[in-house]
Amino acid sequence: MPPEQTPAARPQTPAAHHAWRRRLTALLAGGLQALCFAPGPLPAWSLPFVQIATLAVLAALTFQAAGPRRAAALGWLFGLAQFGIGVYWLTISMHTYGGLSLPLAIAALLLFAAAMAAYTAGACALAAWLCAGHGHPQRRAPRQILNAVAWASAWTLAEWLRGTLFTGFTWLNAGYAHAEGMFAAWAPFTGVYGLAWLAAFAAAAAALMIRAKDTAYDRSAAAVVGLALSTGLLGIAASHIPWARPLGEPLMVRLVQPATPQADKFRPELFLPSQARIQHLAALPPKSEADRPAVVILPETVLPVFQDQVPEIVWRQWQEAVESMQATFVLGAPLHIDTPAGDRYTNGAIALRPHAEAPSPDGMAWHYDKRHLVPFGEFVPPGFRWFVRALQIPLGDFDRGSARQPPLAIDGQLLAVDICYEDTFGEEIAATVAPDGLDAPGASILANISNLAWFGNSWALRQHLWIARMRALETARPVVRATNTGATAVIDARGRVLGALEPGRPGILDAEVQGTQGLTPYVRWGNAPILIWTLLGLLLAVRTRRYPA
Repeated sequence: MPPEQTPAARPQTPAAHHAWRRRLTALLAGGLQALCFAPGPLPAWSLPFVQIATLAVLAALTFQAAGPRRAAALGWLFGLAQFGIGVYWLTISMHTYGGLSLPLAIAALLLFAAAMAAYTAGACALAAWLCAGHGHPQRRAPRQILNAVAWASAWTLAEWLRGTLFTGFTWLNAGYAHAEGMFAAWAPFTGVYGLAWLAAFAAAAAALMIRAKDTAYDRSAAAVVGLALSTGLLGIAASHIPWARPLGEPLMVRLVQPATPQADKFRPELFLPSQARIQHLAALPPKSEADRPAVVILPETVLPVFQDQVPEIVWRQWQEAVESMQATFVLGAPLHIDTPAGDRYTNGAIALRPHAEAPSPDGMAWHYDKRHLVPFGEFVPPGFRWFVRALQIPLGDFDRGSARQPPLAIDGQLLAVDICYEDTFGEEIAATVAPDGLDAPGASILANISNLAWFGNSWALRQHLWIARMRALETARPVVRATNTGATAVIDARGRVLGALEPGRPGILDAEVQGTQGLTPYVRWGNAPILIWTLLGLLLAVRTRRYPA
């Protein structure tokens, strides 16, 4: 009996080979896209160009895809790589500080990235559906422009949905890659979502140009590229528009970076020595009397216990530091307030002023309650308490602060304080700048207090600084950032970083900050104009959509 022979492996067809190549290309492009949201390893000047180039790869794959389903699959792979790499630092909080095993932490990261990638998949599927029958490169200029509009509008809609649904996650929005560059000056008009639209339009233009190369329609595609370049040139011209004017005298500000290791922050036996070290740092004498700060800002949860659990001796020491500096101190702290409706627990900030009593559990001269809470860190989403129990992080079910809270008035300036994650939501920060009635003017300075020590010395610190720069551009307001481990910085009303402390090292940053007044179009109208523009683009694409015969 002849020996049994193993059948030869079936050779891979050219179509299957091209399919795998497209998938790998989508993964690689998404991974490179993840590098575009803060400098390192890429230099700052290259971020806008690399972002557009990598998104152009995805646009080209979408235009070439054989239907919305395949376009969605490629978009999902792109998003999986983008978020799996771009927010890799989530594993640090879950594994290093949460006690989750590294495989489980990586699995949780990949599940989160897969969920975020669903928005990218939806954008690609919608764009492929809108361009069905018109995706061939041999199209005249009006159709080529409409293809680019359809892609940019689908992409921006997906970005907005991701930043809105389920409390929103705006990190790695395409617009943040353009805090510098020719599109940056559009931020006061359209906000970060408008920059995302412009970047996506430029990416589609590049993709269409490459596809039409060496055809009779390359000039039609060149028209789309010319239109994209024109928006960039308009942005450069708009950078000279003075959206704001100085308000009053400059304010001397001190930002304190304690650099308290996250592993030590909540250890009871280290509370008193840690507080003494931070108080000493905050009260260091200024270089001269002219440099004496009017306000000293400390990071989120610099008091790691509720204010009514702080020993009286610690309050006295803080008040002594306030009196020695003759300055208002802003301290991040979890707050417990007894109200007629019951106990309220918030992640907040309090102000200590000279010649004033220390705050008591039943009343504070000024305080701020965080309103946009972080899922899992500050509230537990329904159905996920099992996951929270698996972590060993001091988590809380905090109450939300009100939408409009009074700014902190200091020497003629009005400071709008926000805490950590809140400044990733441009529309909410813009609302603090807009006046609230005749008797409530908006903020002249934005102040963010954060504790990103949960994420180590990772990309998260630099990415958050880039996000803060976008808030300054959108509102034409200076931004000051006091963080535990970085990035502590001062940003002017044009989004330029004027000074910053080295991450991970304790220090103080004294700076003269000029408050501003005047409202940008984005502060006046928020996201409404870019959303209307996006919907009009989608409706136009739907109207002209045709399937091939």
